[in-house]
Amino acid sequence: METLFDQALIDTNRLRALSGGPADFLLDVAARELAERLGVIERHFDRAVELHGHTGATARAIAATGKVGTIERVESDPRFAGPGEAVTVAPLETVPLEPQSVNLIVSPLSLHLTNDTPGVFVQIRRALKPDGLFVAAIPGSGTLQELREVLLAAESEATGGASPRVIPFPDVRDIGGLLQRGGFALPVTDTETYTVRYDSIFPLMKDLRAMGMANPLTGRSRRPLARGVLLRAAELYAERFSDPDGRIRATFSIIYVSGWAPHESQQKPLKPGSAKMRLADALKQAERK
Repeated sequence: METLFDQALIDTNRLRALSGGPADFLLDVAARELAERLGVIERHFDRAVELHGHTGATARAIAATGKVGTIERVESDPRFAGPGEAVTVAPLETVPLEPQSVNLIVSPLSLHLTNDTPGVFVQIRRALKPDGLFVAAIPGSGTLQELREVLLAAESEATGGASPRVIPFPDVRDIGGLLQRGGFALPVTDTETYTVRYDSIFPLMKDLRAMGMANPLTGRSRRPLARGVLLRAAELYAERFSDPDGRIRATFSIIYVSGWAPHESQQKPLKPGSAKMRLADALKQAERK
């Protein structure tokens, strides 16, 4: 398995962001969306778990729906706990739950940072009781595409080469495939795209650090970008991705995921050949010979 992400650095980035006052607007958006989606499900979940929610915003939003009995938090460091709050400490790629022990698992904006994402999905499914639900928000392809483009262009222009500065994000089809591979029933994925505007590239990069989203790639360059490269990237961003008022756009594409632990009560697809009506009859079309 390729080690794409430096897990220790991810923890460092997230803790630094938390201690400095996180830019949590994107996490708050994901928390509200996940809570709204859960709110329309006619089900009560006795025991729920939030996996690596950073600030706990999603756990609080889920609790406010009235759909859960208790909700627990799993984090990679005890310092992610709020005042008087307890968290279970486990690495980002470990789901520290007994098999078939919980009814609901929620993962907000963390699964894009796992090296063994298929393995994490399998762990989540095993931890769910039959007919338990998994919901997640995962940054997907298209996220920060503007920043990726201008950093690559500016560094290539200056040095003739470029180091990866923005992490790769998964495609919605890849996430759907992981749900099926992980053994989830009734998998659903869809994407919502959010555009955030900034005065320039510099407050955008400041916000990314405050989100804990500084570059954690193992293959990253250890040398920071030269000031001239950053200034050129800012020029390119303004040229290519600015609105008439001069502000630049940053895209965040979030994949929303749901899947159920299999249970005999769930709807199942019909077996091939079991249809009781011909397609032509259903469409009210005449057959051609």
